[in-house]
Amino acid sequence: MTHPTSVDPDLEVDPRPPLTMPDFEAMNVEVLSGVGRAKARALASVEVESVLDLLTYYPRRYIDRTNQAAISDLEDGVEAMVMARVDSVFSKKLPGSRSMVNVAVSDQTGRLRLVFFNQPWRDRQLSPGQEVVVFGKLDRYRGQHQMTNPIVDLVGDETGRIVPVYPQSGKAGLQTREIRRWVDEALRRSAQRGISDPVPEYLRRHHNLIGRHEAIDGIHRPESMDAQYTARDRLVFDELLRLQLKLIMRKRAVERAAFGVCHDTSGKLVERFTSSLGFPLTGAQHRVIGEVVADMARPVPMHRLLQGDVGTGKTVVAVAAMLTAVQGGHQGALMAPTEVLATQHYLGVRSLLDDLAVPAFDSLLTERPLRVALLTNQTPGAERARLQESLALGETDIVIGTHALIQEGVDFDSLGMVVVDEQHRFGVEQRAALRAKGSQAASPDVLVMTATPIPRTAAMTVYGDLDVSTLDEMPPGRTPIATRWARTAAEEAEVWEQVRVEVGHGRQAYVVCPLIEESDTIEARSVTETYERLQSHELAGLKIGLLHGQLTPAEKESVMALFRSGAIDVLVATTVIEVGVDVPNATVMVIVDADRFGIAQLHQLRGRVGRGDQESTCCLLAADAVGIAAERLRALVETTDGFELAEADLELRGEGTILGERQKGRNDLQLASLRRDKDWVVGARRAAGEMLDDDPDLQQHSELRAEVELLLGDDDADYLMKS
Repeated sequence: MTHPTSVDPDLEVDPRPPLTMPDFEAMNVEVLSGVGRAKARALASVEVESVLDLLTYYPRRYIDRTNQAAISDLEDGVEAMVMARVDSVFSKKLPGSRSMVNVAVSDQTGRLRLVFFNQPWRDRQLSPGQEVVVFGKLDRYRGQHQMTNPIVDLVGDETGRIVPVYPQSGKAGLQTREIRRWVDEALRRSAQRGISDPVPEYLRRHHNLIGRHEAIDGIHRPESMDAQYTARDRLVFDELLRLQLKLIMRKRAVERAAFGVCHDTSGKLVERFTSSLGFPLTGAQHRVIGEVVADMARPVPMHRLLQGDVGTGKTVVAVAAMLTAVQGGHQGALMAPTEVLATQHYLGVRSLLDDLAVPAFDSLLTERPLRVALLTNQTPGAERARLQESLALGETDIVIGTHALIQEGVDFDSLGMVVVDEQHRFGVEQRAALRAKGSQAASPDVLVMTATPIPRTAAMTVYGDLDVSTLDEMPPGRTPIATRWARTAAEEAEVWEQVRVEVGHGRQAYVVCPLIEESDTIEARSVTETYERLQSHELAGLKIGLLHGQLTPAEKESVMALFRSGAIDVLVATTVIEVGVDVPNATVMVIVDADRFGIAQLHQLRGRVGRGDQESTCCLLAADAVGIAAERLRALVETTDGFELAEADLELRGEGTILGERQKGRNDLQLASLRRDKDWVVGARRAAGEMLDDDPDLQQHSELRAEVELLLGDDDADYLMKS
């Protein structure tokens, strides 16, 4: 197979070195013909300001004109892509400030109608005579074929065999044909000097990768679809290699500079704790506790992610980690995102540690009772003062709390272990602030926990060379949760009858809604409206409670205490109960307007039931779910495996930004997909690690280092290392 090349053999060789990414970054797009101030502003609106931005503004798809669908080939209900000519455009205003634009298009085989609702700008974007690429699902209205709200790209009179289609903005006035023209010019003007390739030749050979100049040319101007795939492989590897190099370099630098608490792991406190539980640990819990304890024995601060599905026993691992610190004379802290969850953890941990004694380092006694405390913004002033003094003197062993733990005045005698629960619910700075409560001489170990499983390749990419422990085994006795999707009024009525039956058997239920009050912009039933309706209609006569974020912390805890005690039959709530709430007697979870939630959130909510020995059900109410929302609900019905759902979520949602809120705001991985490119993720990570083993600061690969620093700044690395 031959690959396209952008270098003309008749060109005179330029004595200057090949162009690098920093060279392209230094060139403003206005150096290209046809890019004046107006077009430069339009390009800036899609984050293209330099020639480097333009060369990495990759086509989102390609039209293979050698294998192009015709309008006459389209099938009802099937998504397809065709190239056609605009014949006419007609716009119409609808009641309630809505609009409709009708566009007639045709090719040599037939005609097709495009209908756009509430996209009035289409009237300005499209005009008769334009060549367009249309992607959508064919349906039939009054006997006529049409596509509703399809994706439309303006391509002009393209003659190439493979036509690249770029992300374009109708609002900004950017069209794919002019983007292609500017890319062609940038590549043509680069041909004489060539484009530098900083990736070592041995790596390119090992992975069977083409050169970078050939790859950039091939992604924008492929001679065949095979050539485009080959170019993509090379550029995907580059993206992932740069990311892994940055993460591994930063982690190793932190390890070299940081001193951790070197914990004494020879004590028997953890063993006594696990023996007192009254149930055997799973194999996964044994394995993960071993990983954590081994880390804590090292002089380098631990920074480990503990991920596990709902109900896999993360709390037991967290307690074991804190006890490892306590048995050596240090303290443990667990920070939770809400008052409800912090209180839940406190009650749970205190009951787990009842009657457990610890070594008494500061008295004549050999042992003393373990001291566990709760600190939130609701802790009364006098009690808070006593607790702060106790923490500063080292008299409190384990403290569980909310953001109150990181407030001024909360100091520790010797903080040795920090646990952050549901780490995605905290800001980076909040997590770093708790870690900073340790002594200046030694940083505490950190365990961040999440019940939102992360696919392996995503974890490997997001956390670089950080340590990830996974609880992938359910404790025996956990009851499977049946999930049903109610799509009709009759099916919804059956759900409310099921709630009544369960309450009649002495059990309890949750009803979760997406909003607190009615919204004109989102058609979703509010929690207050649902609460009032259920009280007077479907669940009249039952004891119903209301819980949402606008209640005071004291009111929330009062409602939760009533629900835990069984005084409330049905708790109508917002997602404030998403994580950590543990009421074993609750056997039904009803999620209203379930199509408004993401997969991870739905899975978390479902995990609030099935915590006892009774069969439990999760009921998803969503009559109007279509598209991706319907796919999410189907995935929930098909599996209760959080890791399978995480993969499905990644598939449906896309990766987004790996490094959080980036300065430029674009996806960090322009081409690489953590779903499709799993093998490249693994290969890039291994290659980065081996390269840094031989050349820790990339001194022998200075051009590659400059590229990493250009595209992945220290702010990005700081974000990852803190989180």
